[in-house]
Amino acid sequence: MRGKQDMDVEETYGKPVKYDPSFRGPIKNRSCTDVICCVLFLLFILGYIVVGIVAWVYGDPRQVLYPRNSTGAYCGLGANKDKPYLLYFNIFSCILDTNIITVAAQGLQCSTPQVCVSSCPEAPWVVSNSELSQTVGEVFYTADRDVCLPGVPWSMPVHQSLRQELCPRFLLPSTPALGRCLPWVNNSAWPELPGISSNNTIYQGISLSAHDISIKIFEDFAKSWSWILVALAVALVLSLLFILLLRLVAGPMVLVLIIGVLGVLAYGIYHCWKEYQALQGDPNASISQVGFTTNLSAYSSVRETWLAAMIVLAVLEGLLLLMLIFLRQRIRIAIALLKEASKAVGLMMSTMFYPLITFVLLFICIAYWAMIALYLATSGQPQYVFWAPNISLASCETAPVNTSCDPMAQPMNSSCPGLMCVFQGYLSTGLVQRFLFNLQIYAVLGLFWTLNWVLALGQCVLAGAFASFYWALDKPRDIPTFPLSAAFIRTLRYHTGSLAFGALILALVQIARVILEYVDHKLRGAQNPIARCIMCCFKCCLWCLEKFIKFLNRNAYIMIAIYGKNFCVSAKNAFMLLMRNIVRVVVLDKVTDLLLFFGKLLVVGGVGVLSFFFFTGRIPGLGKDFESPHLNYYWLPIMTSILGAYVIASGFFSVFGMCVDTLFLCFLEDLERNDGSLDRPYYMSKALLKILGKKNDAPPENRRKK
Repeated sequence: MRGKQDMDVEETYGKPVKYDPSFRGPIKNRSCTDVICCVLFLLFILGYIVVGIVAWVYGDPRQVLYPRNSTGAYCGLGANKDKPYLLYFNIFSCILDTNIITVAAQGLQCSTPQVCVSSCPEAPWVVSNSELSQTVGEVFYTADRDVCLPGVPWSMPVHQSLRQELCPRFLLPSTPALGRCLPWVNNSAWPELPGISSNNTIYQGISLSAHDISIKIFEDFAKSWSWILVALAVALVLSLLFILLLRLVAGPMVLVLIIGVLGVLAYGIYHCWKEYQALQGDPNASISQVGFTTNLSAYSSVRETWLAAMIVLAVLEGLLLLMLIFLRQRIRIAIALLKEASKAVGLMMSTMFYPLITFVLLFICIAYWAMIALYLATSGQPQYVFWAPNISLASCETAPVNTSCDPMAQPMNSSCPGLMCVFQGYLSTGLVQRFLFNLQIYAVLGLFWTLNWVLALGQCVLAGAFASFYWALDKPRDIPTFPLSAAFIRTLRYHTGSLAFGALILALVQIARVILEYVDHKLRGAQNPIARCIMCCFKCCLWCLEKFIKFLNRNAYIMIAIYGKNFCVSAKNAFMLLMRNIVRVVVLDKVTDLLLFFGKLLVVGGVGVLSFFFFTGRIPGLGKDFESPHLNYYWLPIMTSILGAYVIASGFFSVFGMCVDTLFLCFLEDLERNDGSLDRPYYMSKALLKILGKKNDAPPENRRKK
């Protein structure tokens, strides 16, 4: 008979699942779920498309993509058609602009004057003291230096043009990048620049030759791209082999990892004890002598610190040993489920490449939002007005300065020198501008909702495929022919609304976290310690809430894939089922996390080590066809290979983790639904039956006949 504790758990978290003779895996005859959420999601997507169209119609991304001079005119367009490059008078002031968000919003403008030029300077030049008394025409125009702001008169003294920042004080050898002249040096000495010390760190940093570095990086990628692809292929093969071989080595690997953790904790205890013994006789190595300090390194010379660390590690060591003793049966179940998941992945290899579909959909969602954000940020009709460099002249008194004009029209004949049509700004009173903030909020919600929906789609599709594996009585004979495609079609047809419901809840929590982070960033300098503590508590609570919702959604999608019920019912059933088996949940989760972490470490570390030895030429005897290329920066392909290996391993192991979670829920329901009798046989593997001490009354052949 069951004890009182089991009865209390059953009463608190619902009754076990009852036997259903018609259940044979993921239900095929199902109906649409969460129809209202589906309709709302489709209407929202239509509105999202309308927002994109409005942004495209009213936006002007040229102010970000195309360089603009100080007057707002675009380089390479209109009157500046023959001047496609933007020259900065003082590039150092641009680098010192620390607010990158503001700089990006202003179209990469900075605090120094900028002018459109036909070509970037090729040699360094500085205005000399003897040239200050000469005219702009003599110093700049006659020397073919057309780098002053438009309309600067020929007769203006150079010192006056420099004081008004109408002409640059110096020119640096530059190369065009994104339409902007960026400085570089060609192993030549830099001139002494006015107002800038040669010891300036930024000055020295630019002397590193950004042009040469970019060329060398491009050359390195051109020489090593094929070997980087080889490294990524090695990462793919290692990830597949690790998952497929788990059915053979999962038990020994988990045992080695657990012993490794115990060994690390034991060494930590030993090290803390040795440090404590070394400080035992020192009267100054006491907490009473050090007191409270913000210098945390000072506590390393305090014996109480090592004593406390030793006690904590000893407690962890003891708890882990007790868990191994009393939870060894559940650890064996977790290992058997890992082996079964490896077998499932091996029989349905197409599931391992489903993350490619998820990646493409995520890329589409992010790219669409980025386009909307760019066009909305640049919406509004441009305003152009007449401008002159010196309106105090008598000939400019009647000039239509500050009146609107058409930049594409013919230049106006006027006696005012330098009169021209320049860009003033964008109108902020239009229909779109009045609702600009609301449209941006709508786009942000669309980004989070669509991203979470795509991730939910992947989880539900994989869960449906792996559930069809578990509930196949005779594996692999009873597994459907195309389980992944069938699950994909079934999920899209019936459960778009349920996925949208779960994705919306998660999206709202994530947006709340983003808002909180933004508020914290804005008020960071003005907050007192109490306010910062409260803010940290709020951030921690929202982080925990997001983690819980992700966990609940993941298991709800598994139940949706199996039974085809709505989101709320599926989430409730999954939560109750897990709470009735909470100890098994914790053990399986930690064992799986430890194993997958080791797998990622093995794949990424292996690829990183191989890349390092190969690209640094430390693998002898490879032959001429396989020798490493001569590179300028060997770390560049190494880091690229490591990053790509991590992305590949994360994609493969995410599929395996979803497989483990799905099989685990199916296993728990199998225990509650069936009893191993002739009419109610277990669907679990023979290894799990052996661990649990259970068996089926009849062999699979007889059960199929019945």
